[in-house]
Amino acid sequence: MSKYYSINKFSKILGVLAQTLRNWDKKGKLHPHHTSSNGYRYYSHEQLNQVMNVKPNLDRSVIGYCRVSSNKQKDDLERQIENMKLYLTAQGKPFEIISDIGSGI
Repeated sequence: MSKYYSINKFSKILGVLAQTLRNWDKKGKLHPHHTSSNGYRYYSHEQLNQVMNVKPNLDRSVIGYCRVSSNKQKDDLERQIENMKLYLTAQGKPFEIISDIGSGI
């Protein structure tokens, strides 16, 4: 048995206005799963998965940028890099760390 969402609930989950869903229906972009006898639109859980299924670009990677102002802060930079690595590893996505020591000029 599939779960169905009212137009208001479906729109809130998607972060769009209910009117946007009505417009999509008119334009043929997304029709409701069914419409009740009183004219209420209902959308299925499968439709929700379909609309929200934005496939990630597997070629992308996250860039962690770490910077300090001078060579005197090299230890701070190393701590930043380690903290950034811990954070990005916990996110579970591919990443690359870029570090910089600025001249302040």
